[in-house]
Amino acid sequence: MILSRPLLGLMIAAAFGSQAHAAATWASTATHAPEVYSRSSGEALPPAEAVAPGQALHIAVSLQMRNRDQLDQRIAGLRAGTRQDFLTSADAVALHLPTQAQVQAVIQHLQQAGFRHIVVADNRLLVSAEGSAMTAAAAFNTELHNFGTGADRVFANVTDAQVPASLKSTVLAVHGLQNAAGFRTMIQEPDVHPEARGGGVGHQPTDFPLIYNASGLPPATNATIGIISSGSMAPTLSYFAAFLAKTGFPSFTPTVVNTDPASTDTSGTPEWDLDSQNSLSAAGGQVKGMIFYTASSLNDTPLIQAFNGAVSANQATAVNISLGGCETSSKSSGFTASSDQIFALGVAQGQTFTVSTGDSGSKECGRRAGNAQSYPAVSPYVMAIGGTTLVTTGTTAYKNETTWKSGGGGPSLTEPAQSFQIASGVLKGATSRGVPDISFDADPNSGSIIIVNGANAQYGGTRLSAPLFAGFWARIQSQHGSMLVSPGAGFYQYGVANPSLFHDVTSGSNGGFTAVAGWDYATGFGSVDIGALATFINGHPGW
Repeated sequence: MILSRPLLGLMIAAAFGSQAHAAATWASTATHAPEVYSRSSGEALPPAEAVAPGQALHIAVSLQMRNRDQLDQRIAGLRAGTRQDFLTSADAVALHLPTQAQVQAVIQHLQQAGFRHIVVADNRLLVSAEGSAMTAAAAFNTELHNFGTGADRVFANVTDAQVPASLKSTVLAVHGLQNAAGFRTMIQEPDVHPEARGGGVGHQPTDFPLIYNASGLPPATNATIGIISSGSMAPTLSYFAAFLAKTGFPSFTPTVVNTDPASTDTSGTPEWDLDSQNSLSAAGGQVKGMIFYTASSLNDTPLIQAFNGAVSANQATAVNISLGGCETSSKSSGFTASSDQIFALGVAQGQTFTVSTGDSGSKECGRRAGNAQSYPAVSPYVMAIGGTTLVTTGTTAYKNETTWKSGGGGPSLTEPAQSFQIASGVLKGATSRGVPDISFDADPNSGSIIIVNGANAQYGGTRLSAPLFAGFWARIQSQHGSMLVSPGAGFYQYGVANPSLFHDVTSGSNGGFTAVAGWDYATGFGSVDIGALATFINGHPGW
């Protein structure tokens, strides 16, 4: 049975009393009613019956940052080299983070609706809580319905999430009202048949610093790498220890920070193994620290809490995010708005986010949205890392690269281009964010041989290319006391006139775009000669 809005309203009033929502007017948030699609066929799904009133929900309310324009001005100054002072914790509290009064107003609203176990993030950007479909309907003036059957069975809000008008300038978005727009990791296995691999060979993680000319740099002993992950990290820590013993790198144990209740899920273990073993190798085998910011799942509420956990702690210089989802879905759910302000805060603090562009070529959203891209890769505050097919002489000498056929890339449908990307001329008049920025090896046939389940296993995907750059960038940051701003603006300011910084990829296609000389939607600037980049930065203090 589908509950009508009047009937649902009567149920809410009966349960919580009319005073809980005596608000005369409501204001919409950035969380809209999503379009829901079949995971198997890609076809749009109509809403079915209403979600059971007692169905449990874990929600996170995203609060708006104050003086956002001033924060973006600070970021622009850092990127332009006209200021070098990263945002301090004290300045963040004084100028940009929500006030205690704003937080308390949100808490009171959630309590009145019936939410419990309310937790405020350290930086006050998120307020999470436990409740039900009925309490969500009361708090956000929306209805939740089921969609699809079997493997397609999901739920979502069928009207925009709203808050009382008094909270309009405080609440940005609401997460946890749907599980239809999930995120996925970017990992691929090699072709089963060797003859289909095109002569590609796998590489040890320790090969990549030699291949990309980073081995002459000191290791990243002054920089910390963060990794966004989900599930249980116990197997990954075990295999990481075996990897250290195999390589002879100094022994240490990465830190695990569960940003919401811990999970026992180990299905993502190969992903986190790929991230940790390759980022450490790219960083030279030594780092100040490695921190897993671990969500319980890749649904929007746990994931936004993991992003915010890494930024609120502000310990990781380079934060790797080898996952993503359809950008149009992220936009409609409000995930884009919430995540972008979190990433902006991180960049202002001096953090760099390395994000996979996806393994679906130019069509991350499938057929329904044309050349749509992956979020958060299209965020203007991150480094979008695409994929190549790497060819070497032996296993450690660079020969050439072509576009990996499944590497994500193209113009964004939801995010504007940064001013520095437009100014560089690479977009040729376009004004949408173009990805990738740069690329590294992602083809599983030329991918990385890591330790998983106590044995060697070869994987690729843009899950490989992103942590490679995270490690390389940590290595360069370490030489500069972690005082370099996220390098996107530098690449576009200097890259066009200094092609020797890159291995330009001029062949191959990702299904929608073909590589050409210079920057393109297939591989960006190409891969980076890390040694050349480090030397260039040393000679350009304004980078």
